[in-house]
Amino acid sequence: MINKQSKITETIRDLMVEIPNGEITLRDDRLNQQWTVTIQPFLLSKYLISQDLYKEISNKNPSEFKGKKRPVECVSWKDSIEFCNLLSEKSGLNPCYIIDAEKEEIKFDSKANGFRLPSEAEWEFACKAGTKEIRYGEIDSISWYKKNSNGETHDIGTKAPNKMGLYDMLGNVWEWCSDIYDETVYGSYRIFRGGGWNDEERGCLATNRRRSHPIAFKIDDLGFRIAKNID
Repeated sequence: MINKQSKITETIRDLMVEIPNGEITLRDDRLNQQWTVTIQPFLLSKYLISQDLYKEISNKNPSEFKGKKRPVECVSWKDSIEFCNLLSEKSGLNPCYIIDAEKEEIKFDSKANGFRLPSEAEWEFACKAGTKEIRYGEIDSISWYKKNSNGETHDIGTKAPNKMGLYDMLGNVWEWCSDIYDETVYGSYRIFRGGGWNDEERGCLATNRRRSHPIAFKIDDLGFRIAKNID
């Protein structure tokens, strides 16, 4: 008989795609800056985290648009990392985030073998999948966005994937990343990427960057996918 931990491990193993090493140049149009980041190999979920998986792990479903295979949304950055920690614990792995509720501090253990959010450099590298273009394909074939979404989210994985086998990297819902945006100006604000169902075509670009409060900000076009270091 398969125990619950084994079942979760099997589900997650099938969900993850290995992303190779490489290099990506990011840019910030607000500051008129660009910088290059070296990417180490890592694992990334091929799909956005769905509502059924989120509920199985957290026993919650905060989403506005209900549907088992729709992406979970209306989750804050903190909700997302708490899910990562819960999933790590239920998979017998070491959590990446150390949350001190009393001090309202969150520390990240980069060496932990549990699940985490991708960095924005990892996210953009994986999204582009080797292309230099602003999108990895023709927008209607790869994305749910304002023109074709009918004002709601859609089941994950129903549009074409990129060359790394990743679905919904653009459109459907934006995705939280691990990074703080600009601590000197915006404090603890975290970055999210990818565009959502309510965005015009120009909003669904591999290079677009947005940010908001890690605890207070929850909206119906923002979710996440998970990453993991390779052991």
